[in-house]
Amino acid sequence: MTAKRVETDDGGWMPLFLAWLIALASSLGALFIGEIMGQTPCILCWYQRAFMFPLALVLAVAAFRTDRDVWRYALPLSAPGFLIAAYHVALYFGFIPEAVVPCGKGPSCSDAKMTIFGSVPLPVLSLVAFAAISTLLLKARKDPSA
Repeated sequence: MTAKRVETDDGGWMPLFLAWLIALASSLGALFIGEIMGQTPCILCWYQRAFMFPLALVLAVAAFRTDRDVWRYALPLSAPGFLIAAYHVALYFGFIPEAVVPCGKGPSCSDAKMTIFGSVPLPVLSLVAFAAISTLLLKARKDPSA
């Protein structure tokens, strides 16, 4: 009598789980800064939140189900968020002229309160989070030849 060998492919679970943790931490951090600390986000921060918050939900389900095809519907959320964050970082560091700064009327992301550990600006954290999530999604996807 031979026992059947059950093969499991959990190689994609860890990147999905890490991507979810990043999206969750980013979403909770944004809510903490806005709701607990009372720092109103600028318009670009709102746009980034619009892409990050659904990622926390989508990636939670994908990690729970080990859905390695999640990149097909999560990258369309992550990629625009990354582009908005990259634009925001370019504004923050002055690579784009002052005339198009979105923080002119409301809260300013250049304020010292908008940094973590006193030196890392929030737009940079957002850019890193979207980049890490996108990278992890691509790492977790199924082998196209399989």
